[in-house]
Order: sequence, then structure tokens, then C-alpha cells
Amino acid sequence: MTLKWLAVVVATVSVTLCVTGNVVTLALNGGQLPLLVNLFALAAASTAIVLAVVAELHDRLNDRLTALTEFLVERLREIEAHTGDRNTGFVEGYLLSHGQEAAVVPFGRRGRGAAER
Repeated sequence: MTLKWLAVVVATVSVTLCVTGNVVTLALNGGQLPLLVNLFALAAASTAIVLAVVAELHDRLNDRLTALTEFLVERLREIEAHTGDRNTGFVEGYLLSHGQEAAVVPFGRRGRGAAER
């Protein structure tokens, strides 16, 4: 049972026990349960409700983050596949246009200023 539903059950049971206790006490004695018992039941119910709401928001946020992550991974795979094809085609086209003996020459070192010449 998830945290959310456990909190809902705790809140429901707490409120039900508080109301039932007050009704029984009213029917038997003509009074109500002590204030401390009522406050404890209401505090337990309030805490459980807040916990249930936070757990639901956490689940929703987790689902959205999972969906966003899956979307981004898929998009990055598409971009990588598309970019890889372009680079491969460029290199193959370069080599085909210059023959098999064409070599790729690296650029010279960067950082040479006028003083080094």
C-alpha cells in the first residue's frame, strides 16, 4: 500500500473514531469526549491529509520527470543519429573527391602570435 493511501486510511479511521466516540459518549453520558482526545484525533487526521497530498504531488512530479527524461533521451538519440550521418557523409565525400591518398592534415598549433614568427 502506498504512502498516500495509507495516509488516507489513517485520516478516515481517525475521523471516524472521533465522531463515533463523541456520538457514543453523548448517547450514554450526555457529554462529549475529553478535549485532548478530540484534538489528538483531529491532529492525526490533519497530519495524514497533509501527508497524503504531499505524497500525491510527489508521485505526479516523479511521473512528469520520468516522462521528460524519456523525451529528452529519445530526442538526443535522434539528434545523435542525424548528426552522425552528416559527419560520416562529409568525411566520405571529402575522401572520395580527393582520392584514396588524401590525408587529413591537422591545423597548426594555436596561440602563435606575431612575436613568434
